[in-house]
Amino acid sequence: MSGPGEGPTGGRRLAVVLFNLGGPDDAASVKPFLFNLFRDPAIIGLPQPFRTLLARLISSRREASAQANYALMDAGGGSPLLAETRAQAEALTQSLSARLPGDEVKVFIAMRYWHPLTEETAVDVAVWGPDEVVLLPLYPQFSTTTTESSLQAWKAAYAGSGRSRTICCYPQAPGWVTAQAKAIRSALAQAGDRPMRVLFSAHGIPEMLVTKKGDPYQEQVEGTVADVAQAAGLTDWTVCYQSRVGPMKWLGPSTPDAIEQAGRDGVGAVVVPVAFVSEHIETLVELDQEYAELAHEKGVSPYLRTPTVSVAAPFIDTLAEAVTQSLGRAGTAPFGPGCQGRWKACPCQAERGQGQAGRSA
Repeated sequence: MSGPGEGPTGGRRLAVVLFNLGGPDDAASVKPFLFNLFRDPAIIGLPQPFRTLLARLISSRREASAQANYALMDAGGGSPLLAETRAQAEALTQSLSARLPGDEVKVFIAMRYWHPLTEETAVDVAVWGPDEVVLLPLYPQFSTTTTESSLQAWKAAYAGSGRSRTICCYPQAPGWVTAQAKAIRSALAQAGDRPMRVLFSAHGIPEMLVTKKGDPYQEQVEGTVADVAQAAGLTDWTVCYQSRVGPMKWLGPSTPDAIEQAGRDGVGAVVVPVAFVSEHIETLVELDQEYAELAHEKGVSPYLRTPTVSVAAPFIDTLAEAVTQSLGRAGTAPFGPGCQGRWKACPCQAERGQGQAGRSA
């Protein structure tokens, strides 16, 4: 029998924590999921108690429409995101176990807004008693609205053992790029010889997060797209952003605007979910149904959409390599190229600044 902190062969116990936003399990959990989402200060920056009051109001008003959207998917009125993430966790476990045969590897899932919530997973990891902990967000591009929020929740919740390190982003990691390029080539082959434009659709964020808060998300999305476009040999492509809500100015152009432009230009469209690694409501409803209807109205034909990378071997291999390479360090660092480390919100820059301050003190 292994002792505390030992793997089955006396090696290390390695906990890998996968972070994602989460999604409701069924129609009944849509409202509390939305409440958790809008109560996050990374999403709504109002002070308490106003943020909670507004989150309660928004979740009540949006419950019925959100339930209708989730009902459009074949997931029992909920989101398929957890099932997708579990499949990725299993694939990553197998890859890491092959790379680290002397260690005991366990991959945990921490969702920001619905079960298994970060706080629940933090307890599970602490009970397991790891020697090493790797924090791995399933957001290839860093943003204050996703990665930073998830990592802050983990930092507040985890009180267990283990030397920890964070992989903050991997916007141009080779396997991530390869998996997307392969899917694009397949879609273009399906389109035949018809003129096509590839629309790289990322989830939008308010522009002020980039200009005022120093969020590196836009630059990292553009870096991802440049590498994927080159790998796929594209000549006609554009970056666009989906899921805009509220009156603020968001990153643009919007995906609907890009679809309408394709219609005016007389080309078909291949839409690529360039910031999503799993299927969920933004891909299965927004891209596949709402935007497909818009494309039909605007004469965009064919309208095709590449699947998310999910458990594609190049992507899982990239995650495994990111984990193994991180074991020689602590702190926060990216994997692969694409992080410039110059943005105010970049955690790498913050840690370097703290280190420099400590050395000069």
